[in-house]
Amino acid sequence: MSGSDTVIKRVIDILMTAVLLCLMAYQVTGEMAHEWIGISMTVLVIIHQILNRKWYGVLFRGKYNPYRTVSTVLNILLLICLAMTAFCGMSMSSYAVPFLYGMAPVAFVRMMHLAMSHWAIVLMGLHLGMHIPAMTAGLKWQPETRNVLTWVFAGFSGIGLYLFLRNNMPDYMLFRVLFAFIDYDKASWQVFLENVLMLAFPVFIGTQTAHLCRNAAKRTSAQNLRPAVSVIVMAIIGILLQIVVPSGNGTSYIVNDDWSSTADDITVSETDNIRPTEHSAAETVDDGFVMIQGGSFLMGSPETENWRIDDEIRHEVSVSSFYMDPFETTQAEYVRLMDENPSAFISDALPIENISWLDAVRFANAKSKDACLTPVYMISDQGVTWDRSADGYRLPTEAEWEYACRAGTETPFNTERSLSAAEANFYGHYPYEIEENYFNNSVLEAKPGEYRQTTVSVGSFEPNAWGLYDMHGNVNEWCWDWYGTYDTAAATDPTGPIQGTRHVYRGGGWNDFAKNMRSAYRAAGQEDMKSFNLGVRLVRNADHSPSGLVTAGETSLQAETDGKVLIAYFSWGGNTRRIAGEIQTQTGADIFEISPVQPYSSDYNTVLMEAQEDQHRQARPALSGHVENMEAYDIILLGYPNWWASIPMPIASFLEEYDFAGKTIIPFCSHGGGRFGQSLTAVAKLAPDAMIGKGLSVHYSGGASLSSDVTAWLKENGLGE
Repeated sequence: MSGSDTVIKRVIDILMTAVLLCLMAYQVTGEMAHEWIGISMTVLVIIHQILNRKWYGVLFRGKYNPYRTVSTVLNILLLICLAMTAFCGMSMSSYAVPFLYGMAPVAFVRMMHLAMSHWAIVLMGLHLGMHIPAMTAGLKWQPETRNVLTWVFAGFSGIGLYLFLRNNMPDYMLFRVLFAFIDYDKASWQVFLENVLMLAFPVFIGTQTAHLCRNAAKRTSAQNLRPAVSVIVMAIIGILLQIVVPSGNGTSYIVNDDWSSTADDITVSETDNIRPTEHSAAETVDDGFVMIQGGSFLMGSPETENWRIDDEIRHEVSVSSFYMDPFETTQAEYVRLMDENPSAFISDALPIENISWLDAVRFANAKSKDACLTPVYMISDQGVTWDRSADGYRLPTEAEWEYACRAGTETPFNTERSLSAAEANFYGHYPYEIEENYFNNSVLEAKPGEYRQTTVSVGSFEPNAWGLYDMHGNVNEWCWDWYGTYDTAAATDPTGPIQGTRHVYRGGGWNDFAKNMRSAYRAAGQEDMKSFNLGVRLVRNADHSPSGLVTAGETSLQAETDGKVLIAYFSWGGNTRRIAGEIQTQTGADIFEISPVQPYSSDYNTVLMEAQEDQHRQARPALSGHVENMEAYDIILLGYPNWWASIPMPIASFLEEYDFAGKTIIPFCSHGGGRFGQSLTAVAKLAPDAMIGKGLSVHYSGGASLSSDVTAWLKENGLGE
């Protein structure tokens, strides 16, 4: 190779590295520049391959020592990744090569582009690192200097490993994340600095791998040991930083292990809309509960609140003073009194979940007896009666819960701004208002953040102004009230409708979108419903509390297990259709596909927007087909994809078309990570007189375990052998 070719190759290598760093800085460049930079990288890769054409000619000649073997495998894998990244990027192009958009299915190429681009970063770093020893061989450094540089490089690379893990790079590489979630709040210099450090991590691995390969035939232990030790040191630095420094997609949250000691000395700021008291001061009693001073507030949401639902009619309500647990009930406390732990996520400091409304009522009575207080609830075959004068523990009313959550605010969240993943545990990829700004989330007040996919220890985040933790997120919390339309005339200490079929739960959980954690958002489920994101927070009376008895009578809903079955489903991409087909194979039931007259777009990007627009305006799309004899069916197996954490609107059209009174609806859904979202609440509200059975959530189309999962689900609902 001539000297000029060598210089050109080095220049191309430097340019490719610089362009790679720019490609990694999407939040700095923006979408249009990102596409053109990607085209530039493709051109540079082609030039690089032309300059290395002789390498292909000798690929199957000569002997392969360790260095040649490793570098050849790396080169081939890197070329494949770069080619796949370029192809997928062009298939989604909106600016650089828009005429190539859609040359492959957009959903597939988006997933592949995201994974392959992250693999390309790692492989390019390894590739560059493998060449550094040869590139620096001519430098006449003293051994001591080389050693110092190695350890300094190890330190920087350890920081790069920490950033690599903090930014969830492995999740992208392993297809665990299907969309890029980007922190637009970082300064440009910070973005590039972090990218340089992250690239240094695989470069360092590649450099030390080259040393190991070249020293493989040598017997000098120091030469063989130094590269391995330096990599171990780098890994230790990265792992220690991951443990010590709060992490999570550029955000952090506080984990408070000593959760029982943080309720002391909490004060509450004055608020203008707390009446009639002149000011409020949170006090604690010996059980650590916080005194919530009574007052008046506007319950519900204004019509201008984005993503509000019609059942959030705004009206003025007054509540008497009460004590409230500053924390969601923990598993340690629940197990101590109930001697069982039904939770999906197990740890003493985590909130109890997977408990029904009736379980929560029984727990409240058990806690009252344990504290030598008068139990609040009388439980019989006729229902649950609440003695309002009793001094024991109880569920909050819906009005008390919202009053406490708001803590004097009138905004969608008690933070008085859009809630971020650093402030609450929820599906942080989907902050407030992302639905209509999905492809330009730079305009969002709170940017996409961490999705932890689990509950976290109670008290992990800052409390609201009244010293209450996790009122938004972590787990939903059961309330006393039946779900129904607000009685705006019952404005003082309301207890909800006198009868119903669903009980209210509030606050949102770890897998809910931010729109479903608004202070005014209302979820509902029947009294025996259990979920991995549904728990409880107790309250008890303060002085001068209301008296009298309130009864939540036994509902007449009974699950059907022997009647005629209909499988009704809506499917867009085919995942739900496959699940429905497996259910029909196992049950032999009749099947009906719910189809809108105006089909949704076949383009993934477009249907994302169509789906959120329909949800936003609560559309009811006309359906092209109808069940002529719905009265003949007793059990409806209802299938749908989880769209924006709820049901597709054709499902709403279907549920409102027929009378489901006395029938059992058993939901099944396909999802990409959010499980049911708030779709069960949507179904429960739209079919209030139907029994809702145990649902089945399937990741995409279910994979190899679909058949056994369906079998177990049918059996759980009394429909299988």
